[in-house]
Amino acid sequence: MNKLHMWTIGCWVVAMLATSCVSADEARDAASTELTVVVGAAGTDEYQEMFSKWVSQWKQVAENADIPLVTIGESKQDASDREILQKRMQAIQQAKETSHWVILIGHGTHDSRATNFNLLGPDVSAKEFAKWIERREDAADNSSSHDSIVIVNCTSSSGPFVNALSGPGRVIVTATQSGSEQNFARFGKYFADAMRSMESDLDHDDEVSVLEAFLSASKQTLRFYETEARIATEHALIDDNGDGRGTRAETFRGTRPVAKAKEGASIDGNLARRVTLPVGNPKDRAKSVPLTKEQIIARDQLETSVDALRAKKDDLSESDYYAQLEELMVQLAEIYHPSTE
Repeated sequence: MNKLHMWTIGCWVVAMLATSCVSADEARDAASTELTVVVGAAGTDEYQEMFSKWVSQWKQVAENADIPLVTIGESKQDASDREILQKRMQAIQQAKETSHWVILIGHGTHDSRATNFNLLGPDVSAKEFAKWIERREDAADNSSSHDSIVIVNCTSSSGPFVNALSGPGRVIVTATQSGSEQNFARFGKYFADAMRSMESDLDHDDEVSVLEAFLSASKQTLRFYETEARIATEHALIDDNGDGRGTRAETFRGTRPVAKAKEGASIDGNLARRVTLPVGNPKDRAKSVPLTKEQIIARDQLETSVDALRAKKDDLSESDYYAQLEELMVQLAEIYHPSTE
């Protein structure tokens, strides 16, 4: 089988992943996802209006994906927003078999002592935030996406949150690459836009992954500064390999990294590419049944094997490489379209 023919088969199999044909019985054990949106102190009416729009966008994301949404900071409560957020994060880190997305909207500050997310009332530092989730029983590796934690800090000076929060089973996205990028960050708007747009769906599976949204938002943020003829004052990072360093969008071509990590470390993006939310009209997905936890684990393991195979492509003959790739792709297709025999 020649290379072109083999590659065509691979593309066809990947395209099949857009629809799932699992049974109704299996659907009862489908993996679950929860979304938490935290809006901090606005400071001005202009920012208040802007942040409210971003929150509304995330409400639409939750509605489209048909997942539970918790908002913090929209209205006054008996407890402070900091106390409410702390309890929420501690509940998240104790939960199992659920993927959690946490979106931080607002302003951030940084000095020699701490990097803070500015809440209405007492702020929370990156180190404090990390302590709230440190007791979570983290995954042994980054291969499984069904119980991951995604934290997207959309604020200025958010870069140090990567260093503080990075760990196994976590995807950390920040609007800036360092604490010194202290100007107002617009990345949050474009990240929310990306989660609602089919244009962000680079692999055409009717879902938008954290990585796809990160890449789209980074591109749109850069375009804003170019259009306004301004010097870019924010450079987003994504981290999902637990090394606490983060990676910028320029490192990727499509959803694949074009550079290798230093000292043999794994590159960021492998987990973030698999953590997704449905996009588009829910009515259009009425016949689509979500994967079960077991199917997601099996899919993630197979996709990890595909990544490992690609990494050693140069060490294999062309026939061996494509034979192994075909076998993995067929197994992936079986997850989404199981045999009826």
